[in-house]
Amino acid sequence: MTKNIHLLLPMELEGFYQCEANYVPLSPISFLERAAFVYENTTSIIYGDITYTWKETRNKCLQLASALSILGINRGQVVAAMAPNVPALYELHFGVPMAGAILSALNTSLDPPTLADTLQQLEPKIIFLHYQHIQTVLEAFQLLSPEKQAPPRLVLISERNSSTVPSNTLYYNDLLSLAKPDFKIIYPNDECDPIAINFTSGSTGKPKGAIYSHRAAYLNSLAVIFRYDMRKMPVFLWTVDMFRCNGWCFPWAVAALGGTNICIAEVTSKVIFDSILIHNVTHLCGPPTILDKMASSKTSIQCQIPSVVDIIVAGPLPPKEVISKVQSFGFNIHHGYGMTEALGPMTHRPLRTRNKKDNENMIRCREGTHNILMEDVDVKDPKTMMSVPLDGKTIGEVVFRGNVVMSGYLKNLEGTQKAFKGGWYRTGDLGIRNPNGDIVMKDRALDSIVCEGETVSTIEIERVIRSHPFVEEVAVVGKHDHVVGQTPCAFVTLKDHCSLSSNDIIKFCEEEMLPRNMIPINVNFGFLPKNSTGKVQKFVLREKTKAIEGGGICINGH
Repeated sequence: MTKNIHLLLPMELEGFYQCEANYVPLSPISFLERAAFVYENTTSIIYGDITYTWKETRNKCLQLASALSILGINRGQVVAAMAPNVPALYELHFGVPMAGAILSALNTSLDPPTLADTLQQLEPKIIFLHYQHIQTVLEAFQLLSPEKQAPPRLVLISERNSSTVPSNTLYYNDLLSLAKPDFKIIYPNDECDPIAINFTSGSTGKPKGAIYSHRAAYLNSLAVIFRYDMRKMPVFLWTVDMFRCNGWCFPWAVAALGGTNICIAEVTSKVIFDSILIHNVTHLCGPPTILDKMASSKTSIQCQIPSVVDIIVAGPLPPKEVISKVQSFGFNIHHGYGMTEALGPMTHRPLRTRNKKDNENMIRCREGTHNILMEDVDVKDPKTMMSVPLDGKTIGEVVFRGNVVMSGYLKNLEGTQKAFKGGWYRTGDLGIRNPNGDIVMKDRALDSIVCEGETVSTIEIERVIRSHPFVEEVAVVGKHDHVVGQTPCAFVTLKDHCSLSSNDIIKFCEEEMLPRNMIPINVNFGFLPKNSTGKVQKFVLREKTKAIEGGGICINGH
């Protein structure tokens, strides 16, 4: 009998076997291997004046994997990285798993205390660092407990040497030169082995490390291709951070299709439009603020694009005027809903205008249904776990399950078991289901307001207030009221050189036909408290409401 042959089914089905000929563990590493063979001399990466082919990218990733092995990085160990969307970070998405290791790309906005806490969870032996973030990382190293953990060794991604780093620091290109020509890729023993760890934003508590498997990354990369109708050899503009759910799995998806990655260090409207015109970009994605940048750019930058470009955004949408303006340039806009634990957006719906009177329907937050490789997405009563009726009004918790879900939280078994309670991932998001089955997000469970026994969506209130042309940002939280339970309290940041009163905001909400219980009783002006990743800290705002007297209007000034 051939070695490594295992019976799959009972003996009465004699001859049905699983072996190396018909079973290979799924891993996105295979996408790069195929791209280097099929698309050998076509362009893989463009970064300013730097251009690589797929053969060159594969060779660099192989060198990286070999060098990591020489430095003592073994199967299952963590390699951290902190860098913008430069070619080296793209190469790490393949080179690290090719060494059998686990990649953790870190948010470049982390402050030193948060970064130190993250490193203590990860315990990486090496951290790849872009020169822009040297000071942050060195300050974080000072906060590490020396008796528990030695600081990881630095590998600097830099165009120049720096005297501010430790003496044993390696430089990226020097590291690659250590590689041995006969290195063999270390494939996963099991497709459920971890390939990456991505941290949640920490908007509802301490950031958690979501573990991704080779299998989930492979399947979600295919889901991305199906979901956004990506064809062979797309041109992808890197406007989404690769540290966000491994760039929503696009590093692996683009390799699977032999596409071209346009890496950029800074996302501006000029860079976006210039890249589209120069490189014939087909896809880009990121937070909805991309739409704001494009719509508010100078007229000389805006242009009618030469061919259709798909933009995928995930998060609260900007006002309908912004969406309509970006669409007028020739873009297809897709709105997604997802989270770190789902490897990025798991549902999406194209935003299309059927006619001029349909603008309101166009921008409604309808997250649609799940992608082809997510087994199921539902809205359930969080206590009974019964599905809510498709009536467009009964609120429940959004839950999902499938093969493109994280494997668990790093060093947090209790949190993992709680998240997967009942055989579903419990999102903590509240939603409804329309008669056609579409899911509509209403709020985070922690953020929702209960007024006179009815759940009020802060997301809907924020969407209306955000649509005021003078409003830059808004966050709504519940304020305790001994009569009705809770009332909406709005915190508003105005655009530069703009002025509004609390009455102006309240009147605007009334004119936009918000129900009475959704109109803020209190409106406060000022800057919103945020964590180091840029997420609004609503728990801080809820504390502030305790100091607001009565149900009157509080004006803090701007």
